[in-house]
Amino acid sequence: MSTRIAFLKGHGTENDFVIVPDPENALDLSPAAVAALCDRRAGIGGDGLLRVVRSAAHPEARVMAGEAEWFMDYRNGDGSIAEMCGNGSRVFARYLQHAGHVTEGDLAIATRAGVKTVHIAKNGDITIGMGRARLPEGDVTVTVGERSWPARNVNMGNPHAVAFVADLAHAGDLYTAPPVSPASAYPDGVNVEFVVDRGPRHVAMRVHERGSGETRSCGTGACAVAVATARRDGADPAVTGTPATYTVDVPGGRLVITERPDGEIEMTGPAVIVAEGEIDAEWLAQTFG
Repeated sequence: MSTRIAFLKGHGTENDFVIVPDPENALDLSPAAVAALCDRRAGIGGDGLLRVVRSAAHPEARVMAGEAEWFMDYRNGDGSIAEMCGNGSRVFARYLQHAGHVTEGDLAIATRAGVKTVHIAKNGDITIGMGRARLPEGDVTVTVGERSWPARNVNMGNPHAVAFVADLAHAGDLYTAPPVSPASAYPDGVNVEFVVDRGPRHVAMRVHERGSGETRSCGTGACAVAVATARRDGADPAVTGTPATYTVDVPGGRLVITERPDGEIEMTGPAVIVAEGEIDAEWLAQTFG
């Protein structure tokens, strides 16, 4: 590993990330290294890490290089690999703009969940094409303490269990993953969303992200919540032919989610780069030997 690593820090509705530019895929960031970088007391701190790699240089992304120049190698805060991160995608796009790789308008980003379309608006908001939701069959239950709720199984390229509750405080501290049954529904773990109504097509949520704990926002989670709420409300754009748009409040801000009649889901929200610098060489050597 290089003795110095450049980094940036960014967030999307306060879902924050360490950004590591690595265009030629030269860095070998182990799970332990990622976890150390994301540590809020001993590292830089973040809900996850975004490694910026040219698609052509990464074995998982080469097949997508013709559609998307850049690959988002996303890792959870504990160092584990994740398929996709919605807020991370917006921050990734903001980094590409910040670095001069792209300008306002449309672009594509390669992820482990496929190629995602992005639009950077003049007002600063970024819209991500999040793909289609899958709604696996079967009953799912989420439990916190003495309370249990039925949950909707929604897959946005990563798995979600969406539970509608009377009070977001019922989600508890969310330091640890809420038990979800049956465990067989989510063999690789699950993101759990707790949702309350705020008004017509307007909800608020809290989330426990697998590998990260409670976060201030979760983009794929907000999409899963919007889809689950629409189905609860009897709205299915594929049936009605009319887009369904929901405002989803998260602890770190607000996202707007639209499901189109063709099933494609779009998420719009802010993304901010707040700092950049270099990881200290001495700390790097002590941490990783």
